[in-house]
Amino acid sequence: MPFRYRLQKILDFRIRKKEEQLQNVRNAQALVLKIEGLIDRNNKEISQTRINMRQADFSMYESYDTYLKHLYDKGEALEEDRKKAQEALEEEKDKLRELEKAVKVLEKHKEHSKEAYIEEEKKAELKQLSEVAIQKYFAKTKAKQEEELEELMKNPRYNEDLEDSQESPF
Repeated sequence: MPFRYRLQKILDFRIRKKEEQLQNVRNAQALVLKIEGLIDRNNKEISQTRINMRQADFSMYESYDTYLKHLYDKGEALEEDRKKAQEALEEEKDKLRELEKAVKVLEKHKEHSKEAYIEEEKKAELKQLSEVAIQKYFAKTKAKQEEELEELMKNPRYNEDLEDSQESPF
C-alpha cells in the first residue's frame, strides 16, 4: 500500500494560502515601486521647474514659487505614502514568513511520517521473510528427520532392536 499522508489536505490548504500571500507581497512590492516611480517623476519635475525658473521672466517667479511649493508638498505626501506602503509590505512579508513556517512544519512532519512508514514496511517485509525462512527451515528439518527415520527403518539392525522391544517380557 503506497504512502498516504493523513494531513495532506491541510498541507495543500496551507500551500494555497502561502501562494495567495506571496501574491499579496508581490502586489505590495509593486505598489512601493509605483510610488517610488512617482517620487522620482516629482523630483525630476522639481529640478526641471528650477531650471525653467532661472530662464523665465521675473514676473513669473511668483508662479514658479507657488508651483514648486505644490511639488514639494506633493513630494512629502508621496514620501508618506511610500512609508505606509513600505510598512504594509513588511507586514505582508511577515505574514508570508509565518505561512512558510507553517508549511515547512507540515512538510517536515510529512517527511518524518513517510520515513516511519518506510521503516514499518521494511520491518513487515523482514518479518514476512523471516516467517518464510522459518517455515522452510522446519520443512527441511522435517524432511531430514523423515529421511533419517526411513534410513533407520531400512537398517536391519534397527529392525531387530525394534522387534526385541516390541516383545513383551510378560
